[in-house]
Amino acid sequence: MVAPMLRGISRGRWFFTAGPPGVLPLGLREAHSAAQGLLAVQKARGLFKEFFPERGTKIELPMLFDRGTAGNLPQTIYCGFDPTADSLHVGHLLALLGLFHFQRAGHNVIALVGGATARLGDPSGRTKEREMLDAERVGRNASALRQGLEALATNHQQLFSNGRTWGSFTVLDNSAWYEKQQLVDFLAAVGGHFRMGTLLSRLSVQTRLKSPEGMSLAEFLYQVLQAYDFYYLFQHYGCRVQLGGSDQLGNIMSGYEFIHKLTGEDVFGITVPLITSTTGAKLGKSAGNAVWLNRDKTSPFELYQFFVRQQDDSIERYLKLFTFLPLPEIDHIMQLHIREPEKRGPQKRLAAEVTKLVHGQEGLDSAKRCTHALYHSSIDALEGMSDRELKELFREASFSELVLDPGTSVLDTCRKANAIPDGPRGYRMITEGGVSINHRQVTNPESVLVVGQHILKNGLSLLKIGKRNFYIIKWLQL
Repeated sequence: MVAPMLRGISRGRWFFTAGPPGVLPLGLREAHSAAQGLLAVQKARGLFKEFFPERGTKIELPMLFDRGTAGNLPQTIYCGFDPTADSLHVGHLLALLGLFHFQRAGHNVIALVGGATARLGDPSGRTKEREMLDAERVGRNASALRQGLEALATNHQQLFSNGRTWGSFTVLDNSAWYEKQQLVDFLAAVGGHFRMGTLLSRLSVQTRLKSPEGMSLAEFLYQVLQAYDFYYLFQHYGCRVQLGGSDQLGNIMSGYEFIHKLTGEDVFGITVPLITSTTGAKLGKSAGNAVWLNRDKTSPFELYQFFVRQQDDSIERYLKLFTFLPLPEIDHIMQLHIREPEKRGPQKRLAAEVTKLVHGQEGLDSAKRCTHALYHSSIDALEGMSDRELKELFREASFSELVLDPGTSVLDTCRKANAIPDGPRGYRMITEGGVSINHRQVTNPESVLVVGQHILKNGLSLLKIGKRNFYIIKWLQL
């Protein structure tokens, strides 16, 4: 009995012009080297790590992307993103870059939001069970992830065009084909095609079963649902390739085995490397070290600085992984870096490329303004900053709205902002040089504020007490 085919399909949002998804005719078995074309280029960049299976029964993976052999038909590739949070993070970027590279080569790609699977929790790469999320929270997270994926796709289209005809970028949600499914019907139709021994042999399952906490049935069944997702997309969208992090290989194998058993046709999996911190921990929400792609959680400045701070020993690899820059250009950037390492040219270029992809040109401009304002004490940069940028730059800063009365002094300002203690001690903090306004030290408490010096053209003042305590003041009735 084949798996149930649901009629309800999520209304996907398509970006760019594309023809119908083509499925390569089978039986075109030829000797084909994996060291050719699109796959080889991304393998050389380090973006594609593993291919599964290494050899198909009727067709080889490189043949799918040989447009001449395939009769110039685009293929369809998908990658899943579970909405366990309301934002994507840097750890998701490589999978997205993988999709974008396929799209740039003229193939159609699907970003699948796991509105259903997120409620089970993927055990891959985890030492303990995920926090259980209710349906309402998952729904909100799924909506936010869809918006984030669409924003990235738009930035990619608008800012990184290469003059070629691209494939489509579609966002779907797997809750569309699970929400009306009956549990017993699903298990009866699908469950018989999975062998317990095979499911138990997966590394992610073995690791959890040996842990003190063990593994729940919900987590154990996750790989079954991910396999069905692959099957559903294969049937409805002609999708033959699943992309995922290297910790997803077991789940990808389950999908391959399920589809091959039901249809006898070849599908494939490609993994991308996991990005880890300097301690070797996987970057992500669960590890507590996530660098988010949502501006409300990680500002463009913070994202920019994350990449600017990368060490020399990883910067060339990251340029190959996180950007669309041609390899000869990356080689040139690294050669300049050898001659002038103090300029940190590769780090700045990496940070600019990623920030532009995630936050657009306006986000990159914002990150650069914040960098100049904070690290170069640029008054011009401060004057060009919005309230939001100042709050993002100085997240721990107190924000006050004050009325500028005639004769308002430095001392008045500091006290109204609750930046200094009352009495002689606060007065001395100013006279002893512990206070600055807009990067300029002030030592006379009785100095009257001057618009253009103490108050910027945008009606803001940045008050600094000591080395690390910042206060943002927005002046009213100027």
